[in-house]
Amino acid sequence: MTAPEDCRDMPTLRREIDRLDRALVAMLAERQRYIERAAVIKQDRGRVRDEGRIEDVIAKVVAEARRVGLSPEIAEPVWRELVERSIAHEFVAFDARQSASSK
Repeated sequence: MTAPEDCRDMPTLRREIDRLDRALVAMLAERQRYIERAAVIKQDRGRVRDEGRIEDVIAKVVAEARRVGLSPEIAEPVWRELVERSIAHEFVAFDARQSASSK
């Protein structure tokens, strides 16, 4: 790992960004598994989308972003999109489970 301030050329910088991207993908895959589990635990399709929970997640993310030095202007829209995509994925998983159980 090379700290950003120690990157002296673009290949080094890009290597570090690629390393971080791989780590982010792994964490997003883990997050997705929790979303898929939520689709199993929730018994009512109407509970998949929870506006209060969405705003709670966003508020926590923005607070953490500020704490660690990530621009809220990056964090908030990225997480809103992540949450929306996660909800869409959870609906698919929920419907697939319902379909499989009705056969």
